Amino acid sequence: MQDAVSQLSNQLENVVFGQSTVIRQFLIALLAGGHVLLEGVPGVGKTRLAKGLATLVAGRYSRIQFTPDLMPSDVLGNAVYYGTTADFEVKQGPIFANILLADEVNRTPPKTQSALLEAMEERQVSIYGKTLLLPRPFFVVATQNPIEYEGTYPLPEAQLDRFLMQIRIEYPDVDGEMQVLRHHRDEAGDPITRLAAVASPDDVLQAMNQVSHVTVSDEVLRYIVDLVRATREDERVSLGASPRAATAVLDAAKAVAFLQGRAYVIPDDVLEILAPVLRHRLILNPSIELEGTLVDVVLQAVVEKVGVPR
Repeated sequence: MQDAVSQLSNQLENVVFGQSTVIRQFLIALLAGGHVLLEGVPGVGKTRLAKGLATLVAGRYSRIQFTPDLMPSDVLGNAVYYGTTADFEVKQGPIFANILLADEVNRTPPKTQSALLEAMEERQVSIYGKTLLLPRPFFVVATQNPIEYEGTYPLPEAQLDRFLMQIRIEYPDVDGEMQVLRHHRDEAGDPITRLAAVASPDDVLQAMNQVSHVTVSDEVLRYIVDLVRATREDERVSLGASPRAATAVLDAAKAVAFLQGRAYVIPDDVLEILAPVLRHRLILNPSIELEGTLVDVVLQAVVEKVGVPR
């Protein structure tokens, strides 16, 4: 399974250039059974990343463009009345997919945003009194534009907490941008059309099962607890990380260990994913935010304060 995941990573790097760290975090979230909030300016490959992953795992892919007039039924589906049978039949919405791209998720009102809550947490949806299971694996990739807030609806804490990681996709470096231009110059068409599946949804489920069996010592568990509790004690933070956030750190760290070829977690695995797992779960004091302090800066201070166990 590690070979299959390695192929996934290599193939994605041939589609989204100069974003190896983002791709690694993307796969960590998938293997940990979580969802991703992908934040980046237009044109850096957010949509291509999700679509490329769906192609490589031969999974069903859906894209929903979130807009102010989008209704929950446009996401979940609805019941259609058929006169021939005099009965209602549930028509499934685009949420019934393995990889769901919720594009610009903060452009729709909270009523529609909340349509994702049950699906992301319980992998099921309720439509007109009927509970329907979603395909497995079920992986939500929601995107946000970090610089354009006009006409948007900030995600509430309950919605943010459903995302395992908030991944920031920045501009590629010089070499990555050169790759983009060389490919645009030399190759015709979308590179995703030339991708071939290297795994199946069942392979992904098998890898997720292996990740769940990665062992974690009490010392590493205590390290995670100390880090999470330290976020609540920092005077710059008005809302620290919850116990659910601690379990999210644990799940992601186990996926990191799996990618490293280990059956056990070490403190470095925790440190690698601490920022993307916690940055969207902390709320800074307003005065600190006005000073321009970033959550990542606070998390780095927390790491230095706690210290790495030996």
